[in-house]
Amino acid sequence: MADLNKLVDDLSALTVLEAAELSKLLEEKWGVSAAAAVAVAAPAGGGAAAPAAEVKDEFDVILTGDGGKKINVIKEVRAITGLGLTEAKTLVESAPKAVKEGVNKDEAEKIKKQLEEAGATVELK
Repeated sequence: MADLNKLVDDLSALTVLEAAELSKLLEEKWGVSAAAAVAVAAPAGGGAAAPAAEVKDEFDVILTGDGGKKINVIKEVRAITGLGLTEAKTLVESAPKAVKEGVNKDEAEKIKKQLEEAGATVELK
């Protein structure tokens, strides 16, 4: 029987690319899917499941509608983005459309609140 502690140490030292290669090899050897191979390797390796557990720290603010208050929403979009009148009007009229992309959660919530107060419907992704 293999020394399990040594096996755990060896798996813990794998890079992400090596873990992916191990996953493929186990899939071929045992005839299981890649998801099952990662699930088997994750408790021993630890590093394979870590990227899936990351907390989302960047959000996109998506304008989904103007709520019948297009002028107010255009004004807020201009204030938030710095776009000109024509560009802001085009953005609002082409909803659903991203107003800001890759912003932190606090800024995304602030922008969402501003747009909703102007009458828009907004979602964060």
